Amino acid sequence: MSLLLDSRPQIILVLDFTVLPVRRPAQPSFPRETTHYLYVRANAPRVPTENTAREVFIKNVPIDATETHIKALFADYLGGVRVESVEFEDAKVGKGTTVPTLQGKKRKRGADDDEAKPEEVGQLPEVWDREVHRSGGTAVVRCVDRPSAEIALREAKRAVTTGKEIVWGAGVGAKVPPLGKARHFAHHKLRYPDHAELQTSVDRYMEAFSAQEAERTNLLARQRAEPDEDGFVTVTRGGRVGPAREAEAKMQHEELKKRDKNRVKDDFYRFQVREKKKDEAKELVRGFEEDQRKVEEMRKRRGRVRPE
Repeated sequence: MSLLLDSRPQIILVLDFTVLPVRRPAQPSFPRETTHYLYVRANAPRVPTENTAREVFIKNVPIDATETHIKALFADYLGGVRVESVEFEDAKVGKGTTVPTLQGKKRKRGADDDEAKPEEVGQLPEVWDREVHRSGGTAVVRCVDRPSAEIALREAKRAVTTGKEIVWGAGVGAKVPPLGKARHFAHHKLRYPDHAELQTSVDRYMEAFSAQEAERTNLLARQRAEPDEDGFVTVTRGGRVGPAREAEAKMQHEELKKRDKNRVKDDFYRFQVREKKKDEAKELVRGFEEDQRKVEEMRKRRGRVRPE
């Protein structure tokens, strides 16, 4: 009795990951051929999005991986799948400001025709022409549709079972900036950007910031002038017109009334009341005597009073 053993490689699964071996050719920095292992599975984040179904999650991404490398891997070895975008875990997020696309401006091919995407301006210039990732990093590959993602996962399993050789970076050497000494020379050059380009970037940022501030001011003015569905007017900072001014005037009037109430009165004690009445009586007598004197002077001027 003889046993026939299947010599084909078996699919190795680690926590739902397909272990995909990738051959790395010799490099000047390391002149030996090595095998790198990619861990591939369907993306399954804790909070799924509308794009999760067409995303592929890759772990243990090589440190020199770029979007060009990932697209070439899917196009040449994983069923010719088209990749829309690649997001590495250590990708930098811009901290500029966004401005809406101007009407009448030509859109790029492939852009959404229903809604213009905002443009982000004011970011600091890049000082590296190519990023280097940490060892064992991850990436999320977004395919053009869900069937494409399923084909890529299926082809990854088939490549393992058939022993298909996958060469990392085949044919992309001239499409990406070089590493090593050339990368650092480029970094030194990019640290000193052109003054004209830098000034243009600053001007665009200030224009976008001014537009956002003007839009914010108009929004606050509308909130101060228009009551909500319950009939209340939103009190916002910086407003001095309309209902906001009336509310402020009312608050000032209440504050003055409170001050008058807390002020010490002059007629609090009884002797103060008596003294006040005496002063008022003396003032009345003084006024009466002054009126009599004026009448006598008028009569004398008219000749009605004859001297004896």
